[in-house]
Amino acid sequence: MEGFEKIDFGVEKAAVDTSGANIKQETAINNSKRKLSPILIALLIVVALAVFGFFAIFLPARPIIVSAQQTYSQAKLTLDAVKKQNITLASDELNKTKKDLAITSEKLNSISFVRFIPIVNWYYNDVSHILKAASYGVDGARVLIDSVEPYSDVLGLKGQGSFVGGTASQRIETAVRTMGTITPHIDEIVKSLELAQKEIDMIDPNHYPAIFGGSKIKQQLASIKSTTSQAVSFVNEARPLVKILPNLLGEPTDKKYLILFQNDGELRPTGGFITAYSVFRLSKGVIHVDRSDDIYTLDAGAPKPKAPAPILKYLANVTTFNLRDTNLSPDFIESMNTFNSIYEKTSGRISVDGIIAIDTHVLVSVLKILDDEITVDGIRFTTKNDARCDCPQVIYQLESLISTPRSLDLRITPLATAQAVRKDILGSLLYALMDKAFKSSPKLYWGPLFQNLLTQANQKHVLFYLYNKDAQTGIDALNVAGRIKSVDGDYLHINEANFGGAKANLFVEESVDQKIDISGTGVITKTVTINYKNPHPPSDCNLERGALCLNAVLRDWIRVYVPKGSQLVANQGSEVKVTSYEELGKTVFEGFLTVRPLGTATYKLTYTLPFKLANGSPLPLLIQKQPGTDKNEYTISVNGKQIDKFNLLTDKTLNLSL
Repeated sequence: MEGFEKIDFGVEKAAVDTSGANIKQETAINNSKRKLSPILIALLIVVALAVFGFFAIFLPARPIIVSAQQTYSQAKLTLDAVKKQNITLASDELNKTKKDLAITSEKLNSISFVRFIPIVNWYYNDVSHILKAASYGVDGARVLIDSVEPYSDVLGLKGQGSFVGGTASQRIETAVRTMGTITPHIDEIVKSLELAQKEIDMIDPNHYPAIFGGSKIKQQLASIKSTTSQAVSFVNEARPLVKILPNLLGEPTDKKYLILFQNDGELRPTGGFITAYSVFRLSKGVIHVDRSDDIYTLDAGAPKPKAPAPILKYLANVTTFNLRDTNLSPDFIESMNTFNSIYEKTSGRISVDGIIAIDTHVLVSVLKILDDEITVDGIRFTTKNDARCDCPQVIYQLESLISTPRSLDLRITPLATAQAVRKDILGSLLYALMDKAFKSSPKLYWGPLFQNLLTQANQKHVLFYLYNKDAQTGIDALNVAGRIKSVDGDYLHINEANFGGAKANLFVEESVDQKIDISGTGVITKTVTINYKNPHPPSDCNLERGALCLNAVLRDWIRVYVPKGSQLVANQGSEVKVTSYEELGKTVFEGFLTVRPLGTATYKLTYTLPFKLANGSPLPLLIQKQPGTDKNEYTISVNGKQIDKFNLLTDKTLNLSL
């Protein structure tokens, strides 16, 4: 009202205040919404991606996974057919595998849009590379099977080959004559493998995290990359050997090879004491024996240089260097070069195209395949156990014929020149075994014999030195030349020589324990312990009575080859001072010990490796087997914990996770 002052009861003010409070509350709510928005958005994105992934990727990918599993199963069927040596079945299964691969690849292309999705495209591309690599691998296998199929009958494989008419010798001749048209296909196989490797190399195993099984996938992919690389390298290096194989088998001109028999019962550095020799002539694949005799006959016409230091030191009463003792180097090629330096000046020399050494394991394994028994010149040989040596009867029979002196009066005939009852029996036995194999149906023996040859060579019971350079390159790639290898990382090769004259290695059991200790600074200290045990009683070694001296004192010259630069810390068990020197790119620790019948011995070395190990890094280790040895037990421990135990049948590569 006019003339009166407006009375303020506080209501309007209160209203204003309330409005302010509401504004503050609304502002707080809005601020809270703004704070939650990024989280809500992220959740929405995750949900959206999950829904998209489920409908756009996962559901379409399920048929791909099923198809890939079917392809994998089909590939296993192909591999099984190969293992069964069924060339026809393998060919059929390979065709099915190729078809399944094409279907899987087509289904993978149906979700090719994921190539544009970050991270997801890694895994899509990896699968794509694997499928392409598999396809190239199948192409290579196709060429290989097509090349081998005509020879299935000759090789003793299951399936109908092209060389089925005529005698066994005629089939072999025909096969070898036509082999020259097949061997060039090795180039096609190499090309397929190289294309496969190119695809595999584009895979990055580091894309796979340690969670959700990713670590296992990572290891598998790393293994595939390594295996593929090794396969390509191997086939490439073996290619020259494959290409000249017909020539090596005597097509078009004959080839001759000196066969040396190494008696592993008396172990020497390359596999055994050189007991006998033969000259095999190959004419279009067919083997002929031109000469066979004991090594002493060949030695009689050889020059006699002064014996090297190990012979003078450890081999009693021997002052000259004989052909039979020339295999002193653990590297077979080095030993054979030494052998040839004397053989070239020997009156009984025959010009040859290479040297092949075999030991008793080859004889026993071949005899087992050929019905386990054979008679030669009225003498029966079998692989059944002989209680007199607790070894196959064929071994005891050979030792009896080869080692028993014909002259029992050593006052008249010195032991060094005493002739055995039948030194030439070994050549007769080898010829009888080959004759039986070649006169039989190829499908009966040839397949097992061929597989056995590969096994025996892989286990170093057969060693090859071919004078053709390309051929030897392939032999080296196959690791059947008995070479001491150069490697990065740790290395171990134990090499022993029986300088006692008896066949004590038939009876002595050997085990090797490796203890690896790693300090906090990465220094690696190794302790290698070699345990020997001879559980058998001694033989009657009175040669004047005509006794057969098999089990006597083992006089063991031992060399341990380790990485170059290793330092010896301590040793135990050697009967002479352990010496250290460098040879064949390694550091060598040399000693000597004896093992008596019914006795034991231990040889122990402690040394440091010439490099340190980075924290978390694995330790690569190559253990090379000595030729002629069999099933020596190896145990490996790291920082007090045993991590591996095995019988050493072949060279073994390990990657020790520390």
